Amino acid sequence: MPEPPLFEVENLHVATTDGTPILSGIDLTVGAGEVHALMGPNGSGKSTLASALLASPEYVVTGGSIRFRGDDITDWSADVRGKAGLFLAFQYPQEFPGVSVMNFLRQALSARKGIDLSILELRLAVMEWMERFNMDPAFADRYLNDGFSGGEKKRNEVLQLAILEPEMAILDETDSGLDIDALRIVAGGVQEVRAARPGMGVLAITHFRRLLDYLSPDNVHILIGGKLVASGGFELAAQLDAEGFEAWR
Repeated sequence: MPEPPLFEVENLHVATTDGTPILSGIDLTVGAGEVHALMGPNGSGKSTLASALLASPEYVVTGGSIRFRGDDITDWSADVRGKAGLFLAFQYPQEFPGVSVMNFLRQALSARKGIDLSILELRLAVMEWMERFNMDPAFADRYLNDGFSGGEKKRNEVLQLAILEPEMAILDETDSGLDIDALRIVAGGVQEVRAARPGMGVLAITHFRRLLDYLSPDNVHILIGGKLVASGGFELAAQLDAEGFEAWR
C-alpha cells in the first residue's frame, strides 16, 4: 500500500467566525521533500489559508479536510498540530518582552518532542545553527522579537524551524519587508534546514518571485478571490512576474 502524501488539503472552505466566506474549495497536496509556492495579490486569502492550516481561532473550516501523514487533522487544535510536526513562520511575528529566545525555544521543543533538553544541550544546538545562519550569539539571550528588526524577526523564525524540526513548514510571507541582503540570508537559512531535513515539506506563501528564485519550488499555485486559479511549475512564477495577477482575474 503506497504511503499517503505528507500534507493534503481537499476542497477546503474557510470563513471568519462571523460566517464571512474567504476560501472556497482549496485543493493542495505537498509530498515529502517538496516545496510548493502559493502566490496571490493582497486580500486573496493567502494568510487566511496559512492560519487555517494551523487552526487559528480567527477562522472556521466550513467544509473539506486537512490531512497530515494520512491523518485527518481538520479538528485538531493548534497545539496538537504543532506537536505533530506542523510549523508556521508568521508574516508578523509577535514580540514577547521578558521571554528570551533561548527559553522560548526550550519550552517549544519540550512541547514539540516531549523531551526536556538541558540549557547546555539546547544552547550548543542553537549556537551551531546560529553560526550557520551568521547570527550574533548574543541574539539567543535577547527577548523574543522585542526590538528586533524585520530581518532579525524573520531569521529568528528560521532558527525556530531548524531547532523544532517540523515535518511540514508553512512560511507566511517570510520575505515580507526584507531587503535583498536580508532575503538572501533568510532564504539561505531555509535551504540549510531543508538540506539537514530533506523530507520536510514546505509551503511558501509570497507576493513576489524573488523568494522563489532561492527556493526553486516544485509547484507554484496562484490564489485569487479565495480560489486556486492556476497551478504549474516554476515557469508560472516567471509568467506572473511578467504579466501580473490581472491575467488570472
